[in-house]
Amino acid sequence: MSLVEFSVEGAVAVFTLNRPPVNALSEGLTADLEVAIARAADSAVRAVVVTGSPHFAAGADITELQAAAGAKDETPLAFRLSAALLSLEELPKPVVAAVRGFALGGGLELALACDFRYLAEDARVGLPEIKLGIFPGAGGTQRLPRLVGLQPALMLMLEGNSVGPAEALKMGLVHAVVPADQLLQAARKWLLESPDAVQP
Repeated sequence: MSLVEFSVEGAVAVFTLNRPPVNALSEGLTADLEVAIARAADSAVRAVVVTGSPHFAAGADITELQAAAGAKDETPLAFRLSAALLSLEELPKPVVAAVRGFALGGGLELALACDFRYLAEDARVGLPEIKLGIFPGAGGTQRLPRLVGLQPALMLMLEGNSVGPAEALKMGLVHAVVPADQLLQAARKWLLESPDAVQP
């Protein structure tokens, strides 16, 4: 079974992260994400939603990171995830992150690589890597300041705290907050109704 399920309804592809219990980002999940991104390049796909349940992604698989790191400062997983997120960011079609539960560390970096972010009312987002003595390694240090400004980004990165929907919306980190049971439908509905998103 793929760790990133790929489905298409109409012109909208949905990537569903499927690595219970918290969708920790691993080499295997990253490889399956790369496959999904390649499939989404099909001209029949006009837009993409990236999601996961009950959590979007609670960061990188720390056990796998530690096993691979050895004496190195960077790991193969960090490099591969960074490359995958760049490929997602460069897809020439709108990509929406539909986030519920935790989107922490690499999980938030995945959401930041999307064009738009819809947040469920039960969600928490943040970059807690500093608490492990490391820094975000998959593009968060560049994408987050560009999105919300330098000072709010530094606070998230240097304090390592997570924020809820109200604060995320206030700082401009997300575009909408919706009830958890309406999250995926709201993201798809917005894409389908957007004149520039899925229309040929």
